[in-house]
Amino acid sequence: MTLTVRQKIFVYMGLLVLIIGGAHAVTKQAYMESLFDQFRKEEIGASYLNTPPGEQIEILKTYVSGKMQQFWLGNLVFFVAIGLFFSLWISGMLTIPLRKLVAAIERVAQGDLDVNVPVQSRDEYGKVIQTFNDMTLRLREAEDARRRLVADVAHELRTPLSIMQLKLENAQQTGQYVPPEMLLRLHDEVIRLGLLVEDLHVLSLAEAGRLALDCKPLDLSARLEQVVDDVKMEAEENGLEMRFSSNTRPVTVMADARRITQVFINLLTNAIRYTPEGGKISVEIEDKVLDRNAVYTCVSVIDTGIGIPAEELAHLFDRFYRVEKARSRHAGGTGLGLSIAHHFVRAHGGFIRVVSEPDQGTTFTVYLPLGK
Repeated sequence: MTLTVRQKIFVYMGLLVLIIGGAHAVTKQAYMESLFDQFRKEEIGASYLNTPPGEQIEILKTYVSGKMQQFWLGNLVFFVAIGLFFSLWISGMLTIPLRKLVAAIERVAQGDLDVNVPVQSRDEYGKVIQTFNDMTLRLREAEDARRRLVADVAHELRTPLSIMQLKLENAQQTGQYVPPEMLLRLHDEVIRLGLLVEDLHVLSLAEAGRLALDCKPLDLSARLEQVVDDVKMEAEENGLEMRFSSNTRPVTVMADARRITQVFINLLTNAIRYTPEGGKISVEIEDKVLDRNAVYTCVSVIDTGIGIPAEELAHLFDRFYRVEKARSRHAGGTGLGLSIAHHFVRAHGGFIRVVSEPDQGTTFTVYLPLGK
């Protein structure tokens, strides 16, 4: 049974009262017995026995009263001291986790995020400490993500800039005529830089919840059919079979047509890039799918590609994330496509799920709330 902090205080104070009360009763009983023995030795004599009974009682009362005053005063001092000692001990026991937590918080305030406070109880203190440990873990992950982001942005910007700088320096040093082919290459790199900066800008807005959406009723089935037609030529050039299927038409959702189109273009482009020649890519749409007590339209993009290891799935929607080796910088794009798709879908009130096995293929399923 796990006790709360309040229950622990109640139990400790109850034990303290019980101990003090029991000790007082025992000492009082022992003192009274010794007091009567002392009275018998000191006061009971011939003169006391010849005194009338009424006076004997008064003598006994006076004697006992005087002695008990001393007893009560001594007991009071003793038990107050005991009570203060136990109260100090109890407060120390109850505040040990807080002192450890305060020390850890001070370390975090100084910039040390490698802090982990041992969880030694399951009461409120234990929950607070566990929450603190979770918070520092997320802070470490956020700091690692920030460092990776800076490194990745620098890398992505450096490559086209280096190419442009090299071409321009060569042209400047030789003083020769600049052929249109070189200008075209430079223009391509400028476009690449512009797209990267625009993607980062849009992604930052989406992550901050400030992405402006022009949501209107959209026939998702018709839009998907158009998107599949737009990318089918690229798939066929890569020796891939692509098909679209729908169990119902039309399927209406409230969505920003431009943003949703970008979501599925990103997913399909990703599928084409990582599906070997001879593979298949399918796009399937289902209407009125119940999930989490809500009704969604589901769109699945299914490929027979290289798949994704299980340990990589949790990071798929991170900025600039690529599965190692198979999804290198030379084989893929900037690593922003899935992150953009994820945040665009979230901005529409939906979510994306991924199921994948290495060398078996991957299925991305987009859940969008149904339009009213």
